[in-house]
Amino acid sequence: MATISPGLRRIFAVAAMMGMGVVQLAGQAYRAPFGADGKPDLNGIWQALNEANYDLEAHIARPAMALRPGPYGPVPAPSTLALGAVGAVPPSLGVVEGGEIPYKAEALAMKKQNQQDWLNRDPEIKCYLPGVPRATYMPYPFQILQSASAITFVYEYAGAVRNILLKDPGPSPSDSWMGQSVGRWEGDTLVVDVSLNDQTWFDRAGNFHSDKLRVEERYTRTSPDVISYEATIEDPVIFTRPWKISMALYRRQEKNAQLLDFKCVEFVEELLYGQYRRRPLNQ
Repeated sequence: MATISPGLRRIFAVAAMMGMGVVQLAGQAYRAPFGADGKPDLNGIWQALNEANYDLEAHIARPAMALRPGPYGPVPAPSTLALGAVGAVPPSLGVVEGGEIPYKAEALAMKKQNQQDWLNRDPEIKCYLPGVPRATYMPYPFQILQSASAITFVYEYAGAVRNILLKDPGPSPSDSWMGQSVGRWEGDTLVVDVSLNDQTWFDRAGNFHSDKLRVEERYTRTSPDVISYEATIEDPVIFTRPWKISMALYRRQEKNAQLLDFKCVEFVEELLYGQYRRRPLNQ
């Protein structure tokens, strides 16, 4: 039998110890670096990479958001036909825990009407502020700015901004599209309670809510470049029970990553007001 030299034994022993260390590290939960406020540092530019803005629920690919009956199945509505594949809806496994949003019967009927009349009803089309949680998973980055005394979320879409109040001031003095956000820390998780008006949607599929909506968001760093995001949605007017969505938010990796201007209000002026031209452009 071949013998192993003492030097080689030492190398094997060190390698084994290093391997055990790797296993131990792999079994440990990730601990985020702490910021100036002594809490996990959430600073950075983040973005969701999923299809939730099309439809929170699981769905198959379809030719367009707005459809009409065709001879062998639904086809794109005339207003979206020229978009071809660009206007198609990609498939998704969904982000709703349990699979389905628990609508009340009459609210589900309204959701289906919203979906059928998506081009006229979706607030995103008119560049209205997206509300919460939709702002989180729209296909645009957003930035978290965190200091010892303040937390602010800045969104590229429409220049939306919301300040996370770290002391509860009581009920919001007025309704707003982005709502009033009150934050607190539960261990290493930032928890944000949000109250909003009834004007926003959850996605392009017509999922909606009333002014009784309350959203509890949870932001937890799970790796150097990932935030685990959860949002529990409660609205006793529209839904039979609270329900939850969850997804990962990824840090933008570009060395020059930054939020750019996407002030889309001027991009919809022709849509909203073009008909009032002395000579409308569609004539």
